[in-house]
Amino acid sequence: MNFVEELRWRGMLHDMMPGTEELLAKEQVTAYIGFDPTADSLHIGHLCSVMILRHFQRCGHKPMALIGGATGMIGDPSGKSAERNLLTEEILQRNLDGMKKQLSKFLDFESDAPNRAELVNNYDWMKNFTFLDFAREVGKHITVNYMMAKDSVKKRLNGEARDGLSFTEFTYQLLQGYDFLHLYETKGCKLQMGGSDQWGNITTGAELIRRTNGGEVFALTSPLITKADGGKFGKTESGNIWLDPRYTSPYKFYQFWLNVSDADAARYIKIFTSLSREEIEALTAEHEAAPHLRVLQKRLAKEVTIMVHSEEDYNAAVDASNILFGNATSDALKKLDEDTLLAVFEGVPQFEVSKDAVSAGVKAVDLFTDNAAVFASKGEMRKLVQGGGVSLNKEKLEAFDQVITSADLLDEKYLLVQRGKKNYYLIIAK
Repeated sequence: MNFVEELRWRGMLHDMMPGTEELLAKEQVTAYIGFDPTADSLHIGHLCSVMILRHFQRCGHKPMALIGGATGMIGDPSGKSAERNLLTEEILQRNLDGMKKQLSKFLDFESDAPNRAELVNNYDWMKNFTFLDFAREVGKHITVNYMMAKDSVKKRLNGEARDGLSFTEFTYQLLQGYDFLHLYETKGCKLQMGGSDQWGNITTGAELIRRTNGGEVFALTSPLITKADGGKFGKTESGNIWLDPRYTSPYKFYQFWLNVSDADAARYIKIFTSLSREEIEALTAEHEAAPHLRVLQKRLAKEVTIMVHSEEDYNAAVDASNILFGNATSDALKKLDEDTLLAVFEGVPQFEVSKDAVSAGVKAVDLFTDNAAVFASKGEMRKLVQGGGVSLNKEKLEAFDQVITSADLLDEKYLLVQRGKKNYYLIIAK
């Protein structure tokens, strides 16, 4: 499998140095991508880079994930308009552990294969590097004029940022450049990859290697992922979509991919899955023949949810979706954990009632009119119940004066009332 061709048809290739493709055809190449350890989880903004490493390994080459334990203490100015907070060693270590665990789902770190993945942390080779040594061994090789010409620096100095650019951030490209030099000398790494905003930092590393020991290395970047409407990819109203289920539940994760536009689904299924070209072309044709069935979105959501979480989580997310949009049973509702239940019914009207009142037993007609205003009047509720139009926890309410007790509570706390087909109300007993 040709790595560059693979990226090209998937829309994952933005730029590369001349000679990169020839190098990859000639030998097994070691390449790395850097990840900033600003959190203990990756988010879907990192996922394109992770997939590039995954394809790289599938093509027989050796991928390295570099966690920026040292550079994370400074912050990369590329694409930023303000300096980020500096991290402590303790927080960095926690973040490193979380990211390694996630990367292991995508890359083979454990086998005896010659191209098994490696995880490296630049803090390991920077922690004992004194400022004077760095200035002598690295700083003297790259001129300020060269560094000032980089777009990431020019943008910050041309008034786009209120606070300008600190010396700390200005040195970032030298630190990242030294990473490339160190990995070239110690690991035989000849290729650095990353997002298109990293081109300046990557080429600084290549220049540093050329000037220090005459070595020739290469660079390859991917386009920054955006939505078809120009909006920022991976952000929702509630923030990032994380790979860690503690921050984004598998249900919400699944829903994010399920709800992308047709144009985005056609691009994302190439970028964020390992499906073959033939499979994707067949799915695209099927989708175009019947867009209302959302074939691309459903397959995209399935592939990414299973890859990041598990098949079990995917099945649970589908079941949870059917509760709101399909004909799910009471049993399916009872299987939901509290986080998923709240995620599924986020945005539906909610009412709080006394848990003591429910425990003592209360008639449905009183609970759903006096305690929680699901119905405007008892007469309205009686009519709807008699017509079979009211459900409690996905089971038809047989009698309007049926007694509700704590035995009816989901997770010992919730009641789900459904009025007609689409009107849901969540009652919380406290």
